[in-house]
Amino acid sequence: MDARAILKRKGSGAVTIADDELVATGVNVLSRENIGALVVEHNGELVGILDERDIIRQLATEGSATLSQTVRDVMKQTVVTCTPDEEAKDMMATMTRRRIRHLPVVEDGVLQGIVSIGDLLKTRLEEMETERSVLRERLLAR
Repeated sequence: MDARAILKRKGSGAVTIADDELVATGVNVLSRENIGALVVEHNGELVGILDERDIIRQLATEGSATLSQTVRDVMKQTVVTCTPDEEAKDMMATMTRRRIRHLPVVEDGVLQGIVSIGDLLKTRLEEMETERSVLRERLLAR
């Protein structure tokens, strides 16, 4: 299954935040939306990812002052993305190698959505269940 199919199933929306917003705002959005990461934009362009780990690490070093910092000061500025045609196994390999949990899906410079490691695990479990069912049917048909 590719990123396009995963986004079609889960929905293609990605929650974004401007890079000049406060981290406190980001925390509220993460909590309200029950998600683990926000795509950070500057003038409509993808410039970073803000996830729970970024916030926790900053809180560990800066304390509550973190909440008054801008998203730009805390976010990951190196954004690893994928295309809609990228296969789940390749996205999993990228996430494992890069130690990340979210991949924005970008096509022709436009954000299509975001795929999380949870989305990929769900996809893989569904594939394994389908394989199990097919094998079981073949075995019983003998």
